[in-house]
Amino acid sequence: MDIDPNWFAYLALLIWPVIALILFSRLPVGQALIWTILGAYLLLPVGAEFKLNGVPAFNKLTIPSLAALVCSPIFIGRLPKFSRGFGITEILVLALLIGPIITSLLNTDPIRIGGTVLPGSSLYDGLSAAVAQLLFILPFFLARDFLRSYKDNSDILRIMAVAGSFYAFPMLFEIRMSPELHIWIYGYAPDAFLEQMRGGGFRPMVFIGNGLRVAFFAMTTAVAAAALWRTRTRAFAFFPSSWITAFLSFVLLLCKTLSAAVYAVTLIPIVRWAKPRIQFRVASLLVIVALVYPLLRAGDMVPTNSVVGAANAVSTDRGESLRTRFENEDRLLDHALKRPWFGWGRFGRERVYANEEGDFKTIEDGQWIIQLGTSGLVGFIAQFGLLAFSVLRAATALKFAQAGRESEYLAALGLVVAISIFNLLPNSTYLPWTWLLAGALLGRAEALSAMSQKRILLRSSAPLSPPLRSAFFHQTTPSH
Repeated sequence: MDIDPNWFAYLALLIWPVIALILFSRLPVGQALIWTILGAYLLLPVGAEFKLNGVPAFNKLTIPSLAALVCSPIFIGRLPKFSRGFGITEILVLALLIGPIITSLLNTDPIRIGGTVLPGSSLYDGLSAAVAQLLFILPFFLARDFLRSYKDNSDILRIMAVAGSFYAFPMLFEIRMSPELHIWIYGYAPDAFLEQMRGGGFRPMVFIGNGLRVAFFAMTTAVAAAALWRTRTRAFAFFPSSWITAFLSFVLLLCKTLSAAVYAVTLIPIVRWAKPRIQFRVASLLVIVALVYPLLRAGDMVPTNSVVGAANAVSTDRGESLRTRFENEDRLLDHALKRPWFGWGRFGRERVYANEEGDFKTIEDGQWIIQLGTSGLVGFIAQFGLLAFSVLRAATALKFAQAGRESEYLAALGLVVAISIFNLLPNSTYLPWTWLLAGALLGRAEALSAMSQKRILLRSSAPLSPPLRSAFFHQTTPSH
């Protein structure tokens, strides 16, 4: 797609740090951080950027994170902690940041495809990729440090339900009138128009970029609303959360995206009625499948023909689309396994080409195959492992959470993060917003574990006076 942003697209990017400052000055820190990252994802232009030589691009994916980082010492008094000791999280973070440097050093050879030359990489390219990676996952560190309480979990789910409810109206407009809002406001289409046509109608893009991502976002907001419905908490004063769940589910169905609809039909009843322990079992299963998927595909242990047959039963177009995806994955996987540990690097080296003119033979849909091809198994384990670890750590910390809303919100957030990771298999919905949710989940799990250890020390130490004991539990136990 040709991207030719108008002046307003660049103005929107420039004023977002100002909006972040206003949010942090007027809202509690946690809510300001959530709205800064989520609001940018929903409203800023796709693809527009400021790019300087030697510096990662400033766009809707990096500007909000940098703005939040600058706001933290101003309104919180300090920068976020990038490490809490040295454990699994820190090992995976180091692998994620050092991996691109090693990948670049192992891919200095140019690749010739007829008259096309794919350049080799250098140490400079590796350092640039590592910095870009750090900026991309910055919300993870911000959320891990600043979104650690029960109230923060509650705020995330409530803000998602509120944002989804308001965003539903431009979505409904584009479903009826065609996806034109991004063109009207920012001057260009973020994705191919024909790709958004489904079943005689349209899938909305709004300002997210394509219909798949919009439908996935709508699904997660419906799941968040279901968590509020379960706890009888209202996102809006005049509307029960059951109505919001039904409304968002209805809008999701109009998005004409089968995968998101299947996720919603599966997860909404689980969030509404299943015990938190069961919810985390489902979440853990989802992330484990995502982690082992490359091994299953490499060993031809995924029943792709059966999956395509099931999709054909719903729609031949969807079945054919899924078949094409699997065929692309097969070609890309064969190519990726030629350099399995650290991948092929950037500049399109991970792709498979059809001819000497350099035309692509494959389309990269899933984030897993993109990461495996560019960064190898080390990069895949670092990226998917860090996201998955937040869910698995929260699952083990559930026993420390109080029964009721605290446990239920933790489990609902765990499911949202888990389905976001699982969705990286068929799609590339890899976003700073995903990292914020994962960071908040991990931060809450760590806080619960720390509070449990303090309680154990308190019980094993000399008895405290009733006022001191009361003060301790008042500080460490969040209220409802």
